[in-house]
Amino acid sequence: MAKSPSGAVVGVDVGGTFTDLIELDPGTGRVRLAKVASTLDNQAHGVLTALTEAGCDLAALDLIVHGTTTTTNAVLERKLSKTGLITTAGFRDVLELGRRTRPQAYGMKGDFTPLIPRNLRLEVAERMDAAGTVLVPLDEAGLRAAGQALLDQGCEAVVIHFLHAYANPAHELRAAEILRDLWPNDHITLGHALLSESREFERGVTAAVNASVQPLLDRYIRRLTDHLAAGGYGGEVLVMNGNGGMVSARRVALEAAKTVMSGPASGVMAAAYTGRRSGHENLITYDMGGTSTDVALIRGAEPTVSNEIEIEYAMPIHVPMVDVRTVGAGGGSIAQVNPAGLLEVGPESAGARPGPICYGRGGERPTISDANLLLGRLDPAGLNAVEGGISIDHVRDVFARNLGAPLGLEATEAAAAVIRMANTKMAGAIRMVSVSLGADPRDFALFAFGGAGPLHATALARELSIPRVLVPARPGITNALGCVVADLRHDFVTTVNRPLDTLDPDHLARVFALQTAEGEALIGKENIEIRGIRRLYSVDMQFQGQTHLLRVPLDRPDVAVETLQELFEAAYYKRFRVALDDIRANVVNANCSVIGARAELDLSSLIDPAERKATLAEAEKSRRPVWFADSDAGGGWHDTPVYWRDYLPEGFEITGPAIVQQMDTTLLIDPGDRATGDADGNIIVEIGGAA
Repeated sequence: MAKSPSGAVVGVDVGGTFTDLIELDPGTGRVRLAKVASTLDNQAHGVLTALTEAGCDLAALDLIVHGTTTTTNAVLERKLSKTGLITTAGFRDVLELGRRTRPQAYGMKGDFTPLIPRNLRLEVAERMDAAGTVLVPLDEAGLRAAGQALLDQGCEAVVIHFLHAYANPAHELRAAEILRDLWPNDHITLGHALLSESREFERGVTAAVNASVQPLLDRYIRRLTDHLAAGGYGGEVLVMNGNGGMVSARRVALEAAKTVMSGPASGVMAAAYTGRRSGHENLITYDMGGTSTDVALIRGAEPTVSNEIEIEYAMPIHVPMVDVRTVGAGGGSIAQVNPAGLLEVGPESAGARPGPICYGRGGERPTISDANLLLGRLDPAGLNAVEGGISIDHVRDVFARNLGAPLGLEATEAAAAVIRMANTKMAGAIRMVSVSLGADPRDFALFAFGGAGPLHATALARELSIPRVLVPARPGITNALGCVVADLRHDFVTTVNRPLDTLDPDHLARVFALQTAEGEALIGKENIEIRGIRRLYSVDMQFQGQTHLLRVPLDRPDVAVETLQELFEAAYYKRFRVALDDIRANVVNANCSVIGARAELDLSSLIDPAERKATLAEAEKSRRPVWFADSDAGGGWHDTPVYWRDYLPEGFEITGPAIVQQMDTTLLIDPGDRATGDADGNIIVEIGGAA
């Protein structure tokens, strides 16, 4: 196996507003950071700019790990490659029929547009039954004709999606052989190869997503690696997947759908890594960036991974991904009064261009960042703004005119209302990953990161009765740090679909063995040394007659039927507080995650010990009035010390109100809260009055 990187490792994450980079050199302890505006038209430019900004020597780097939003943005914005689909006769409309749900639960109607239009969804004769027995042989001549018809219509990628290929993939495999003789590229997606699951709608949508973004990701990765090679880089490029693992750039486009949500996943992996080192293994992650807020749940230092993610209505991507929930509330989220006279915050964002008003790049619509500036929580001199910036008086005038006047509020009151509305949306997202799934927020710490997360974290923790907030050393570049510390990971899902009382446990063990062997083989192909392999096993189960699945973790692959019954009943009761003893259970899927653990990295170097001051007074850089939401009076101004984080002494203790400022974020400590530090440079804020 290849040598472990002994030189510098770079993690770079492309967000909707900023591209963040961190370089860690394990040998020297050197840390380099960069935060530059994202170039969403060509993300490679932003990556290369960040490398230059940080002063990275490409020839001296051992490894670059990249989190990208290329596929996520393409799907959400529907900027996709022209893609065709060949499916079983009679089933071309599966992608459009869906699951008989509605975009709005209480709406009378709702429309959506499938990824592949009907004229590009062609049928051929073939049929397996659910047991994998051939009922109708594959019409090979018809398949060739369908492939040629799609090429004639300009398709760049194609999906082969047969009804019961999960039970017997022979027809899909043969169809791929035939198409490779006439298809001009490698962009051929087999539904069963990506997702060996029985549900044809979810399997088909996942395959359609994969095929339609595959050419885009392939071109982007080739362009990026060519630029890096031209700059002297000769090492491996790894790309983050949505499951929190990584895969070589040489292979990533084969399963492009797995890179959806890779950016948010990298932040969750950094949180799990940091939390484990700091002794906080149960975390709710809270990543507030410039465009949106992502939240996730971590138990025992293991993020929750789900293969039931729906990134928008009728868009289920059933490959394992870190279970991240997103709301449209970021620092750049625009606040406005709607036609009904109500205040709205997001989901529309000012983005990187023009950005919030306070960036001075032409923005004239009030945002969350502008509200924080107006309330004294942000330092005007510390913003990522053009030279000269924008005066606070100008921001105040915009708030008074756009929000205050229609709402009957002063500018400060309007800014406070914007913050309250944003916090309400973000608290709702946190409840979705905790309370709605049977987890009590009081049993977790809130891991706050992103450029704007620490500004709002203590208020959210207080509202949700979360006892403490953990703020990592470099909150604004945590997603990039996640790229550096993440492990290699491959996840597998295989449909079993057997009632529990007829399940052969030896068959289940054999499925797990095959999954484990494939995962270990894939990890062995990577040019990265690992320090060990972990295997996580679980099954998806349901009571017969139910639609939704419940994930049941297993300690080992060989498990007795009686044990499965007990584990499922316990998991079901924990989630729903209902016991259904008289209904038979069903095992639907067998899941296995094979994780290649990389070498540990020392995070203490993220805060330079030479920068620390001897006393807290020396770390104080200024004082200014800051508005806090006091429970008694509804809100008020406090004379507040502002500390520079790199200057904080070892063993410091800060009692709020206070502000801790650094290069990539600002931490707000409310009156009555108490903040201390640990060996890795994390700040732990104990929430005053938290239950």
